[in-house]
Amino acid sequence: MKQLEDYVRSIPDFPEPGIIFRDVTSILQDADGLHLAIDKLLDTLKDVEYDVVVGPESRGFIFGVPVAYEAHKSFVPVRKKGKLPCETISAEYDLEYGSAVIEIHKDAIRPGQKVVIIDDLIATGGTIEAIINLIEQLGGQVVKICFVMELAGLNGRDKLSGYNVESIITYEGN
Repeated sequence: MKQLEDYVRSIPDFPEPGIIFRDVTSILQDADGLHLAIDKLLDTLKDVEYDVVVGPESRGFIFGVPVAYEAHKSFVPVRKKGKLPCETISAEYDLEYGSAVIEIHKDAIRPGQKVVIIDDLIATGGTIEAIINLIEQLGGQVVKICFVMELAGLNGRDKLSGYNVESIITYEGN
């Protein structure tokens, strides 16, 4: 039986020499790989009480929606600035070169709701840190954060200390 790691394509020297790029699209392109990824994410949540799944644009949508569907939970998208049609709140976060802004609808999370965040990858943790900030501003409680892959060498978990974080695959480098 194949492991989820077997579906990940590793591309050496991308985007620059010395980096090994871990390509999540190769999981998506294989029906068994996609099915395994969703099942593994659901397994990480089997003992977690939660009301809503939050996922960042765009791969958080890809992995979060099927989890929300299967668990019969609602799904809330977090998007880049200017992409959501109703009133939003926003958070700025740092990127490798510069910064970015993400938004969530102001009415997406109700006070007291228990929230799970799902994304494809944790690298530096900046995006998820910003999402936590938005959820907590709205009165939600982040009860778990799940990733398909983690680049442990970039220390993203440091920004998420105090939260229940789980990754299906962990790569020690960056």
